[in-house]
Amino acid sequence: MNIPERFSNLPAHAWPRLRALLDVHEGGGPLIQMTIGEPKHAFPAWITDVITENAAGFNSYPPNDGAPALRGAIASWIDRRYGVPVDADTQVMALNGTREGLYNAVIALCPETKNGQKPAILMPNPFYQVYMIGAISGACDPVMVNATEATGHLPDFRAVDQATLERTVAVYICSPANPQGAVASREYWQDLIRLAQKHDFLIFADECYSEIYRDTPPVGALQVAHEMGADLNRVVIFHSLSKRSNLPGLRSGFCASGADTMREIKQLRNYAGAPLPLPLQIAAAAAWEDESHVIENRGLYAEKFEIADRIFGNVAGYKSPDAGFFLWLPVEDDEEAAVKLWRETGVKVLPGGYLAQDVSGAENPGKKYIRVALVAPKDETERGLQAIRDCLYPV
Repeated sequence: MNIPERFSNLPAHAWPRLRALLDVHEGGGPLIQMTIGEPKHAFPAWITDVITENAAGFNSYPPNDGAPALRGAIASWIDRRYGVPVDADTQVMALNGTREGLYNAVIALCPETKNGQKPAILMPNPFYQVYMIGAISGACDPVMVNATEATGHLPDFRAVDQATLERTVAVYICSPANPQGAVASREYWQDLIRLAQKHDFLIFADECYSEIYRDTPPVGALQVAHEMGADLNRVVIFHSLSKRSNLPGLRSGFCASGADTMREIKQLRNYAGAPLPLPLQIAAAAAWEDESHVIENRGLYAEKFEIADRIFGNVAGYKSPDAGFFLWLPVEDDEEAAVKLWRETGVKVLPGGYLAQDVSGAENPGKKYIRVALVAPKDETERGLQAIRDCLYPV
């Protein structure tokens, strides 16, 4: 059987690599899991009631683009959060988790050639794995742009060579960034939108961590495009209830853009989509309409960031993240640090190099970092952080 060559040489995924690295060693204490970014705070208790009350909806095929109540709740949230009025019928589509949308956006929107060449899709390095596989599935070249301390832990797309920009059809960008927690400023978005206008490419803005921030709500890509009077069809935003509402298992997200772009995305979904069951859509609508649980959730993360700042504040190279729920901690070697932590303390973290790749002969920009997820309850998180400090950064 012939296997498509574009999938035959993919780099090993982060989680199998991590298991191969750590499972051959005994843990040095009770397991403290700080690898995966799976929220562990309680989701709103009333979510279960909403699902139960609407359970009859399991007897019906769910609306493909999202139930009117869900699309309406999302459109209202976008307007409240970003000051961007969007039409619930033409500019919003519910997703079965944002990974679905981030992957399918390439297939729905990106052409097979550009300026007579194979198209390129730019993405940050480190990057969320679906960006790369989405580009490859759409017959595009994934082009990693390093996001380092020197660039503020966000990719400097303006530094990409002109030949590559001329065949670029889309850019993936995550803000707040996973794993670094960096936030794109209004000026950053303005520069990227102008670059997209000049070279005629789309912006896929992964904003799934937008509601977990320290002080100031991060500005959004669609928000800045609206302020600039730019064509909203050029920007597609992706959001989720996974982090905002501690509902990763609900698999509810959305994408929004201009009506023309959304028409193309919806057309693909008519054939290839897997809509969320109706009772879950109604529960998702209720979650988007409520902010009190989001504020409470943000407060819990703020407490853990304060703990992290206290423990690591005088560690050379430590940067307190602006948003998200990860620490991006500097180390000499990511794999050595992860193994040492596991063997001596029982704490599991993710080597930063597993989230990135070598680019143009330069060293993998994640190799000098470990990613630490702050998703566990506060006491467990504090024990894990203190163990990391004592093991890797002894005074």
